[in-house]
Amino acid sequence: MSADGAWIGLDLGTSGLKGLALTAAGTVAARASAGYPTAHPAAGACEQDPGDWLRAVQQVTSQLAAAVPARRWLGIGLSGMIPTLVTVGRRGEPTGPAITWQDSRADARGDELREGCGADALYRLTGQWVDGRYLLPMYAELAAADPGRAAATATIASAKDYLFGWLTGELATDPSTASGFGCYELETGRWNDAVLAAAADLAAPPAAPPARGAAGGPALPPVRPSTESRPLRPDLAARLGCGPIPVGLGAADSVLGALGLGVRDPGQVAYVAGTSNVIMGVSGELVLDPRHRFLVTPLAEPGRWGLEMDLLATGSAVTWLAGLLGGDLDAAGLVALAAGLDPAQAPVVLPYLSPGEQGALWDPRLRGAVVGLHLGHGRAHLARGLVNGIVLESRRCLAVLDETGGFGRTLAVAGGSAADPAFRADLADASRRVVSMPRDDATDYSARGAALLAARASEGEWPPDAFPSSGALAEPDDGRAKAWDDLWTTFESARQAVARHDHATPDPPAPR
Repeated sequence: MSADGAWIGLDLGTSGLKGLALTAAGTVAARASAGYPTAHPAAGACEQDPGDWLRAVQQVTSQLAAAVPARRWLGIGLSGMIPTLVTVGRRGEPTGPAITWQDSRADARGDELREGCGADALYRLTGQWVDGRYLLPMYAELAAADPGRAAATATIASAKDYLFGWLTGELATDPSTASGFGCYELETGRWNDAVLAAAADLAAPPAAPPARGAAGGPALPPVRPSTESRPLRPDLAARLGCGPIPVGLGAADSVLGALGLGVRDPGQVAYVAGTSNVIMGVSGELVLDPRHRFLVTPLAEPGRWGLEMDLLATGSAVTWLAGLLGGDLDAAGLVALAAGLDPAQAPVVLPYLSPGEQGALWDPRLRGAVVGLHLGHGRAHLARGLVNGIVLESRRCLAVLDETGGFGRTLAVAGGSAADPAFRADLADASRRVVSMPRDDATDYSARGAALLAARASEGEWPPDAFPSSGALAEPDDGRAKAWDDLWTTFESARQAVARHDHATPDPPAPR
């Protein structure tokens, strides 16, 4: 390996692309980012233009090349949000906008697929509680709504799969990303034909794409190890000024966020805050939960599994409330505003703003609510209530790992609201865990994980300083922990009351 060489990590996230250059010694030499918009053309719709992703890749790689010349690049690793649906034509072109994991239009299709296949059986097969945010139900809804687009679709892929195909000319997926399709068998590493057939039956009228999978629907990408790579396309290499360097297939952003944070050994737990917050415990064996409270995600290293819970509306909820409260308040400012108030003084805020929740609850009917609001409450009380809600849902997820057993009492955190010391202290008190944040206070751990994995795949070992060192620790305080127990009781009572009301109230009729 060249001593002055660098590995490039690219993370295709929900709101933008993050990239970094990692030296052979494992230190970050450069960082870059570029955003892209999400369109909401209908109720529940969240769509992005794959062309915006490619423009972001060009911006980020140009910025990185300005700091670390592309001739010194050793390879590129990829990370990406899941599940986000890209429908791909026969020549590899998108046949329409991508449908992101935040889209809720296929909720009913997800319910149909899960119940039709047998919910428990499907969970045992895939490690997933499949709902409308998985690619097969998303595609079934799309095919029913837009038969012309379905007919032009040869393959369905996730966001990172599409990016890998654009960079290399070959479409493929990895096991962690494959788990977001809803039909990937954990034990065999294959697509399940029975689930594919059930998903194809959901589309009405039936789709008729030119390239068809085993069950009569569009083809799915081949599943290959996260460490596999293909050469960068010659035209892109020439444009960047590098050679045909390897592009690593990589993994899902949650998997590589944990890896970039240094969480890879059984018993470790990662908490990666972003648009959504991911809680992931690493297991050395395939473990399922009888109550399906966690997902099971294959990690980038064979034989290791992530027991994963994703809180859907966390960073996005903080950004939303900051904008709603106005002034010069941003997301970081809102978390800081909350820190100045006693948690017990806030109203109860149920943070299910996506709508619905996955985490450990997995209930798409959950809705956000504020309970106990009065005229004496101001901006800080609302901010504090939302932070309380996020911390308490995090506590719920961590308690599930405690029940599962085999996990330590240290929580490695990074990103978003976790950058605030007061938030980490709240998390430590509410969960009774020691909360550790890396000395390098960064938010691009998925990009770092992508670069690390590409280096490991090429060199056979991790760079010398691959994983960030620990910074300050937040220790749980027994008195504050008991106060959070009281907050938990109040929060759960409010959640159950609102859920009983919402679940007993029929949906309003659709507009005519």
